[in-house]
Amino acid sequence: MKNSYMKRHGLNRRQFIRTSAALAGTALLSPWTLSGVRAAAAPAGKRTAVDQVTLGKTGIKLSRLGFGTGSDNGHAQTALGRDGFTKLIHYAYDQGITYIDTAQAYATFDWIGDAIKGLPREKLFIQSKVPGKPDDVLATIDRHRKTFNTDYIDSLLVHCMTRDAWTDEWKRVMDAFNEAKEKKWIRAKGVSCHTLPALRAATASDWTEVHLVRVNPQGNHTDGMKADWSGELHNDITPVMQEIKTTHAKGRGVIGMKIIGNGSFTDPADREKSIRFAMACKEIDAVVIGFTSTQQIDEAIERMNRALAVV
Repeated sequence: MKNSYMKRHGLNRRQFIRTSAALAGTALLSPWTLSGVRAAAAPAGKRTAVDQVTLGKTGIKLSRLGFGTGSDNGHAQTALGRDGFTKLIHYAYDQGITYIDTAQAYATFDWIGDAIKGLPREKLFIQSKVPGKPDDVLATIDRHRKTFNTDYIDSLLVHCMTRDAWTDEWKRVMDAFNEAKEKKWIRAKGVSCHTLPALRAATASDWTEVHLVRVNPQGNHTDGMKADWSGELHNDITPVMQEIKTTHAKGRGVIGMKIIGNGSFTDPADREKSIRFAMACKEIDAVVIGFTSTQQIDEAIERMNRALAVV
């Protein structure tokens, strides 16, 4: 029956899987319910969540929607077990998500290599992050390559900067990233920031090629003047959006994170508002969302597709 359907509609295996998943996505589970919206393939010519987009002026391609593996520092994903995590990564890939976001500090870090096994490496965009100031930065970067069983990392970031002087304090690390890029161990380099002063320093620095920026219109877990890990603080998003516009104008790649408010947007209306906000911002190349179920993946794709259809 499946083969006859594929022949009748001219579908290959991946297209069949994607179509089937879209139909299955009509039955979504709480708290990620679409409130009656039916999942469907986007019309031809429309922008979608799984389009291959270019990351700034790096020339690197990635899916507009990325799979975040660091929810609760990755513990939400490791709770799935290795097999469950791997199956979810492959499910995401079958829907068209080629961007996988990880970090050395995530509990999922050591699982990525096995999770991407069997997927075409040249079609994947893997972004990882280096914490702190390792004694041997190149050895640390090499560890990322070996852990992922790959020759290169597509985008490697200095992880979680909060100080306005980080570009001076992390110069040794940044120089090692430059060397790793010359060795073709990494394709692009950048930073994830967790305060507005750090973000401004990243924008001002000519070193930065990729910015991972906390974005949602509610200001939940977005950058303020001071680091805040409580999740209670709601910041004015205007200064962050100004930095995004400035850095985009410089040709840097911009990826939005915390789109679901670090997982706190349990109200579907909040998720809808945030995704529409991010999709309306032409300066954001891609976004990353942490997933722990196929239902969450289906919903994010559907919401992004509908948002992109009207912007």
